[in-house]
Amino acid sequence: MGDTPHRSAHAGTGGTRVATSHEWPAGASARVAEPSGIPGMPDNGLGGGGLPRARAFGAERAFRGLTLAAGTTVLVVIAAIAIFLIAKAVPALRANSESFWTFEGWFPNDDPPKFGIGALAFGTVLTALLALLMAVPVALGIALYLSHYAPRRLGNGLGFLIDLLAAVPSVVFGLWGRDYFAQPVADLSAWLNRYFGWIPIFGDGPYGNSILLGSVVLAIMVLPIVTSLSREVFRQTPTANEEAALALGATRWEMVRTAVLPYGRPGVIAAVMLGLGRALGETIALALTLGSTYAISFNILKSGGNSIAANIANRFAEANDTGRGALIASGLVLFAITLIVNITARAIIYRRREFTESAA
Repeated sequence: MGDTPHRSAHAGTGGTRVATSHEWPAGASARVAEPSGIPGMPDNGLGGGGLPRARAFGAERAFRGLTLAAGTTVLVVIAAIAIFLIAKAVPALRANSESFWTFEGWFPNDDPPKFGIGALAFGTVLTALLALLMAVPVALGIALYLSHYAPRRLGNGLGFLIDLLAAVPSVVFGLWGRDYFAQPVADLSAWLNRYFGWIPIFGDGPYGNSILLGSVVLAIMVLPIVTSLSREVFRQTPTANEEAALALGATRWEMVRTAVLPYGRPGVIAAVMLGLGRALGETIALALTLGSTYAISFNILKSGGNSIAANIANRFAEANDTGRGALIASGLVLFAITLIVNITARAIIYRRREFTESAA
C-alpha cells in the first residue's frame, strides 16, 4: 500500500529517525559512510581525530623545510669554504716561481716567491699513518676488552676514562710531548738506530723533535676516538651469533674472531678513517713536536718533519700577502685531503647500515 515509513536506530545520533524506502532500498545496508572514515563521526576538518588537516599538513611542510634548510646550510658552508680558499690561493699560486706540487721549500716572502706543498703533504700523511699504525691495534684491544672481557662496572669506568682523554686540549699534549716526552723518544731513536739501522726509516740522527715524536703524541690523541667507536660497534654484534659460536665449542677468542670481528669490520674501518681525519688536521701538537723542515725523507728518527697544519700555525704571523696566500693554498690541499677521508668514512658507514637493514 505504498511506501511504508519505518524507524531505524542510527549509531552516534542518540536517537531514531524516520527513513523511507527511497533512501534505503530493500536489502541495502543501513550504515551511512561518513566523510571522516569513522561511522557516526562527521568530518569536521579533523584528520583521524587528531589535528586539523590544514594544521597537520602545515606542520609537516614546516618541519620538512627546516630539515632541508639545515642540510643545505652544511653544503653551503662547505662550498663557501672551498670558494674562499680557492679565491685567496689563486694569486699566490700564479706568483709562485716553482712547482707547487714538487718543490721542497717554503719561501713565499722572497722575490720571486718560491714554495711547494710536496714535503708538507708527505709529512702530513706520514705522521698520520704512523700514528694510526701505533694507535689502532691498541684501540682495538681496549675496545674488545671493554665490550667482551671486562666486568660491566670496570668496563664502564675504563670507558669513561678513555672518553675523557679525548677532552684534553691538543696544546697540552703538545707541551707534554715537547718538554717531557722528547728525551725518552730520543733515547728510543738511538736504540732503534743501533739495532735496526739497516732499515731506512731508522736512520742516523741527530735525534729530537722528529716524525717519530709527533706520531707518538698524535697516536695518543687518536686513541680515544678509535676506541670509543670500535667499542660501540663490537657491542652491537648480535647475541645470537656469539652464542652460536660458543655453542659449537668455540673459545672466547674464537668467538671474537669468527663472530665479532667480521660483523664489526665496516664499523672499525669507519672509526679508523675518522681517526685518520683527526690526525691529518692536528695543528698545535705537531707544531710543538715536529722539527719544521721542508724535505721528503723516510727517516722518522732524525730531527725534522713538518705538516700542513703545523706549517700554517708556525708561518702565518710572519707571512706577507703572498705568504698568506701560499698558506691558504696549502690549507686548500689539506681541506681536500680531509674531505676525501671523511666522505670515504661516511660511505663505509652507509654501506654498513644497508647491510644491517638487509640482514634484518
